[in-house]
Order: sequence, then C-alpha cells, then structure tokens
Amino acid sequence: MNISQKSGFSEETKLLIIHADDAGLSHSENMATIKALETGMVNSYSIMVPCPWFYEIAIFARDNPHIDNGIHLTLTSEWENYKFGPVLPVSEVPSIVDENGHFYRNRKDLGKNGQPEDVRKELEAQIEKALKFGIKPTHIDCHMYGVGANPEFFKIYKELGKKYNLPTLVSEDLMTMIGIDPELHLEEGDFIVDSAYCADYKDFEQGKLADYYSNIIEHLSEGLNIILIHPAYDNHEMQGVTINHPNFGSEWRQIDFDFFTNAENIAKLSEHNIKLVTWNDIKIGKVSMKIYSKS
Repeated sequence: MNISQKSGFSEETKLLIIHADDAGLSHSENMATIKALETGMVNSYSIMVPCPWFYEIAIFARDNPHIDNGIHLTLTSEWENYKFGPVLPVSEVPSIVDENGHFYRNRKDLGKNGQPEDVRKELEAQIEKALKFGIKPTHIDCHMYGVGANPEFFKIYKELGKKYNLPTLVSEDLMTMIGIDPELHLEEGDFIVDSAYCADYKDFEQGKLADYYSNIIEHLSEGLNIILIHPAYDNHEMQGVTINHPNFGSEWRQIDFDFFTNAENIAKLSEHNIKLVTWNDIKIGKVSMKIYSKS
C-alpha cells in the first residue's frame, strides 16, 4: 500500500521529511538544530534524552510544540572522551552499560551484553522523562539505530511505538545499512518509510557530502522519503565531543548545517516539486507510511 491520499497527495507526490538527529547531544548541536529549523529547510528533529544538554532542547521543544520533534531513543555512546548513560539508575539496567556506567560504544557490544528487559525499561524511561517534561513528541526513532543490535530490541522498539501511539522510524534502507534482514524482522502490517537517506563516510571523506544531498533532492522518488542529518557548529565544543571520530564528526555536522540552510538549496525543493511533510502529518493521519507486505 502506498502513501494515502487523505490530504490530496497523489501516489506520484514526492514527500520528504528533512530530519535532524542528536538534539540534546551538545549546546552546539542544539543551537544549530534550532537555527536550521527556524531558517532552513529542516522540518523535524529528535531529542537524545540521556544527554547533558537535554534540558536546553527540551525547553525549546516544550515552548515550540508546533515544530515537529521526536524522541531519539539512545542505547549507545560512541564518542571517545564524551560519555553518557541511562536515565535509570545503572543498578536497574546493568546489562546495557560498561564498567563505568556508560552506554556501550557500538551496536555489537550492546547486542552481545544487553538484556531485552533492561532495554525495554530504559527506553520507556526515556520516553516518560520527555513526556513528564512537557514535550509532545510526534514520533520515535533511535540513535545509531541501536535497536538493530538484537531482534528482540527491534521488536521492543516497534511495540513502544504502538504503546505510545507514535509513528516509529522503520526503514528497509536503514535496516539493510546496519545488517538487519528486513525479510526476517519486519512483519505484515508494519509501517515503513519508502526511502531513508543517510550519508556514508566515503561521501564526507571525498568532500562530496553536498553532492550527495543535492543528488537526493534532484532525483527524489515518489512516496515518503526521509533525509537524516546531524547539524552542529564546527566549534571547540563539537571538536571536543567528536575528537578522533570524523565519521559524523564536527566538520561533517557543519556541512550538514550549511547545506540545509542555504537559500539556493532550499529553492531546489520547489524546483523538483517536493512537498515537505512531518512526522506529525503521519501521526494525525494526514499522510500514512507504506504497509510492509512479504508477498
């Protein structure tokens, strides 16, 4: 089943969410995300509840409920010198933290050590903390797609979307990217995004991030698409956070910000007949995602 026509969109309409991940990671990330939302073409973002700068972006989200926001469920902490851990006491979720009480750096270690019940408790706690703060999320997604570390985690992720009545970012593109077989882990009736785009390290390494984004916009397919970006300023704070980690590092994040706030790039949306939609449009039924079918 393709995109619904509840809002007058035909099946040939190019629908796009431009989504900023990692709000709450740092002050730089927050400021660039807010600026990109207010002056650029970014129209959705998601918040990392366990991170030190959650409070700052949570105030913005609470005070600006008209701007599409989600919960960026977090189970990994990839940076070398900048760490964070669960919102629950470590003693309640011991299997998802390392010897220092921080999240594991990657999906492999999380999948090897994490117990499903600890994952469920922590992810629920992150959602509940956001709700109690007064945030009204439009969706849930996941940092580093950590829920892909174990099929049971992925099942919990989808169940939480149903429990809180929130659309959940599920994409065959993202699943394949991190090594999850959609045929094995998607079920009949799951809602999925038609196409999800996230730049690869080679695009950055070759100095072609902007070319990658331009190519997506110029050749966007019909249906529901999402571009995942990570805007931040390439300043001392972000350089410290991402030290020795150029993949999604400080320089990369500045390029993301620059591209999606550039007036010429913004004009490309109308030039290519692209309609921006939000997760809230999906949540309220204005637009629906494709229903997965094994047939």
